[in-house]
Amino acid sequence: MQKEKEQIRENDKVDNEIKKDAPNKTKENKMGTMPIGKLLVSMSLPMVISMLVQALYNVVDSVFVSYFDTDGLTAVSTIFPIQNLMIGVASGLGVGFNAIISRALGEKKQEQANEAARQGIFLEAIGYIIFLFIGLFFVGTFMHSQTSNQKIITYGIDYGMVCCVLSFGMFAQMTFERLLQSTGRTIYTMITQGLGAIINIILDPILIFGYLGMPRLGVTGAALATVIGQCIAAILAIYFNLKKNPDLHISFKKFKPVGTIIKRILGIGVPSVIMIAVGSVMTYLLNRILYSLNEVAVTIFGVYFKVQSMAFMPVFGMNNGMIPIVAYNYGAKRPDRMMKTFKLSCSICMCIMAVCLIIIQVAPVPILKIFNATDDMLNMGIPAMRILSSPFIFAGLAIACSGVFQALGKGIYSMIVSMARQLFVLVPAAYILAKATHNVTYVWFAFPIAEIFSMVLSLVLFAYAYRKIIKPLDQEKISLS
Repeated sequence: MQKEKEQIRENDKVDNEIKKDAPNKTKENKMGTMPIGKLLVSMSLPMVISMLVQALYNVVDSVFVSYFDTDGLTAVSTIFPIQNLMIGVASGLGVGFNAIISRALGEKKQEQANEAARQGIFLEAIGYIIFLFIGLFFVGTFMHSQTSNQKIITYGIDYGMVCCVLSFGMFAQMTFERLLQSTGRTIYTMITQGLGAIINIILDPILIFGYLGMPRLGVTGAALATVIGQCIAAILAIYFNLKKNPDLHISFKKFKPVGTIIKRILGIGVPSVIMIAVGSVMTYLLNRILYSLNEVAVTIFGVYFKVQSMAFMPVFGMNNGMIPIVAYNYGAKRPDRMMKTFKLSCSICMCIMAVCLIIIQVAPVPILKIFNATDDMLNMGIPAMRILSSPFIFAGLAIACSGVFQALGKGIYSMIVSMARQLFVLVPAAYILAKATHNVTYVWFAFPIAEIFSMVLSLVLFAYAYRKIIKPLDQEKISLS
C-alpha cells in the first residue's frame, strides 16, 4: 500500500513537471522548430519582396531624374558613395543587434535580448547625428573632389544634403525593421518597406516635375520623395514593434549605455559597416578613375549599380532571412539546422543570380534605354553591362558565406573579404587597366577579377569557421546532455 502511494506521488510529480515544461515548448520560437525549407522561405520571402520593391524605387528615382536632366543622373551617381555609406551604417549596426537578439532568444535569455534592442536603438541614433553633420558640412567638399562640372556639383549637393540631414527616417526605419527581423516577423518588414517604396514612387514625378500644383524641384524633389517614404515607413515599423512583437519588451526608463553589450553589437556590426564603407571608398575612387577617362562612364557605372541592386536585393533579402535562423540555432546548439539553412540559402542565391545574369546578358539595350540612354551611353554601356554582370553567380555564394559569418559573430571575416576584394584587388586592377589601356571598356574587367577572388577567399574562411565553430557544437551538445 505504501509503495502504491509513493508511486502515485511520483506520477503526480512527473505530471506537474510536464505541465511546467509544456508552456515553454509551445512558446518555442519557430526558428528552432519549423522545417528549414519552410522556415527559410517564410523568413526570407517577405524581405526578398520588400527589398525588391526598395531596389525598384531606387531605380525609379534614377529613371525620373534621367528624364529631368542627364547631368542630374550623373550627380546622383557621384553622390552615391555617401548615400551608400549612410545606409551601410544603419544596416550594419542593425546586423549587430539583430544577431545578438536572435542568439539571446535561442538561449532563452529574454532580458539580454531586450537590452540589446535598447542599446541598438541608441547606437542608431548616434549614427543619424553623424550623418546630420556630414550633410551640413561635408557634401560640397565631396562633390568638388570628383568633378569640376558646376551643374553636376550643384545637383549632387542638393540631393546629398536632403538625404543626409533628413536621414532620421531612414535610421528609424532600418532600426525597427531589424528588431522585427530578429524575432522572425519579417512579414511586417515587407509591409513597411513596401509602403515606403510605394510612397516614394508616387511622390517622385510629383516633386521632380511639379505635378498637381507642386513646385518643380528636380533632383531635390527625388531626394524629398525618398526621405518622406522612409519617415512614413519608420512610423509603421515602430507601431509593429509596439503592437505585434511580443518577443521583445523595449523600455527606456532609467536607460543608460551598457558598454559590454555595445561592444558586442559593434564587434558584429562594425565589420559590416566597414564593408559598406569600403564599398563607398571603392565607388569614390572608381568614379575618379572613370571621370579621368570619360564622364559618360560615371553615368553608366551609376546605372549599373541601380540595375545591380535589383539583382542583389533578393539575395540580400535571402541573406537577412538566413542570419537570424543561423544565429538562433547557434545559440540553441543545433549545427544540423545551421548547415541546412546555409546550403539551401546558397542554392537559392546562386539560382537568383544566374537568372539575373541571363537577363542582363541578353537585354542590355532595353535596360539602358529605361534610363533615357543616349547613343554614347549605349555604345559604352552595352559591353559594360555584360562584363560587369558576368561574375554574378560567384557573388551569390560569397554573400551567403558573409551572412553565416555575421550570424556566428564573426563579422570580421566578412570585413576581410570585402576589403580584400574592393580595395586590394578591384581598385588597383581598375587603375592599372585604365593607365595601361586608356580604354574604359577594359576597366570593367576589374570586377570579374575581384569577384572570383572574393568567392575563393569566402570559401576558405567558411571552411575555417565550420571547423572551429560549427562542427564542435555537436560534441558540446553531447557533453551537456
